[in-house]
Amino acid sequence: MSERAYTPIGGIRSVADFKAHVENLGLSIPCDSELESGSESPLAQAIDFNGKKIGNRFCIHPMEGWDGTVDGRPTEPTLRRWKHFGASGAKLIWGGEAVAVRHDGRANPNQLLINEHTKSDLGLLRDALVAAHLEACGTTEDLLVGLQLTHSGRFSRPNEKAKPEPRILYHHPFLDRRVSIDDSYPVLTDGDIRGIIDDFQRAARIAYDLGFEFVDVKHCHGYLGHEFLSAHTREGNYGGSFENRTRFLREVTEAVRAVAPGMKIGVRLSAFDLVPFRPDPTRGVSGKMGIGIPEVYRDTLPYRWGFGVNNESPEEYDLSEPLQFLSLLEDLDIKLVNISGGSPYYNPHVQRPALYPPSDGYQPPEDPLIGVARQMEVTRLLKQSFPDLILVGTGYTYLQEFLPQVAQAAVREGWVDSIGLGRMVLSYPELPLDVIGGRLLQHKRICRTFSDCTTAPRNGLPSGCYPLDQHYKQSKDGAQLKEIKAAARRRVA
Repeated sequence: MSERAYTPIGGIRSVADFKAHVENLGLSIPCDSELESGSESPLAQAIDFNGKKIGNRFCIHPMEGWDGTVDGRPTEPTLRRWKHFGASGAKLIWGGEAVAVRHDGRANPNQLLINEHTKSDLGLLRDALVAAHLEACGTTEDLLVGLQLTHSGRFSRPNEKAKPEPRILYHHPFLDRRVSIDDSYPVLTDGDIRGIIDDFQRAARIAYDLGFEFVDVKHCHGYLGHEFLSAHTREGNYGGSFENRTRFLREVTEAVRAVAPGMKIGVRLSAFDLVPFRPDPTRGVSGKMGIGIPEVYRDTLPYRWGFGVNNESPEEYDLSEPLQFLSLLEDLDIKLVNISGGSPYYNPHVQRPALYPPSDGYQPPEDPLIGVARQMEVTRLLKQSFPDLILVGTGYTYLQEFLPQVAQAAVREGWVDSIGLGRMVLSYPELPLDVIGGRLLQHKRICRTFSDCTTAPRNGLPSGCYPLDQHYKQSKDGAQLKEIKAAARRRVA
């Protein structure tokens, strides 16, 4: 069967043509015809956050490098990346990258850890980011820097890159086998969970001492916080009812505030999900894996292993509980919410729209613009219901040359408060400054979503932009990645 053909964004030459393409797909993606620059730009407007001004509407998402030391310290590539985050000109830094609160919750053996042993190193990262921002922008008075705290839960691999060591809250009909466990595998006890809450508390105190202005209690992408929200089948105090499934968040929030007075809390949230997908072995093409298809879920209905999922039709989202969750955040005085969706481990086309999949993914089952529109629409609906929350949007990198026009329109029309940038910052960190400054985009540095920044760590290499960043392209890791990708193409040919 032939490959599905989608129009590459890079082949669209004008804003008018982009708008026509969006209309032909039947999508709702706002897009301004003209960009404003300087102080008049919607993207240059400040956000009021508890009396502090966040100086513009760009946010840097947490971007893990898989390049720390085995004891959780940063390395020179980590430091280089954080300096780029600061030099980007974005005024909201959402955590730098995911930092594990304990060893057994690391997503890989090179993920950063936060403890007394690594405290000074994390402080140096923050200081370097702030110094780079000062040099690029002339002031840090309107810069807000947080730190994302995480436990990887089901997707923990703390000791060997190829060896899953999952810490699960419940058994999942599809995801258990993806991490090589069966029904006999133990789940975390309520006592285990209380110990993890203690780790979040200790981590938040360290972040507070280092000058981070908020911590993100991560609830996205299939990691532990996200899995709590879908623990419908779990027994005990942390599963079943909505109250129980959000107990972890409430107890972490209380614990953080007890030891870090004044520390603000944010939540990066997979506000919707779909059933896990897998490559269809009957629909591959020469040199490529199959197109993504959903797991066969008919016998699992009603589907009870998701959050923000239609339990009768789990290829669709349902925002009833996500709306309830944002109401809880408002009650807890948590105003910073970074909206994402899905997981890179089981439905990457939902979480990170791309024309070119990572090595452990599948060919996109839909035009990636549909994934962008889905994320934007969910964020718009949530913002509409909670106008006083500060919502960061996700999925913009796939828009490539048209990112600025869409971002400006989304902010101007009130769909979102801040535009989150992830992959784009690896290849082109100065994009926010160029957009607000009215400078022409540097087209050769724009991320084309080749997914090498994911394929590399999936194969035990550091994450980075191997196609466009000469630091990675010319490295030994870059040569090794080329060999890995060539071997993968030969296997599926």
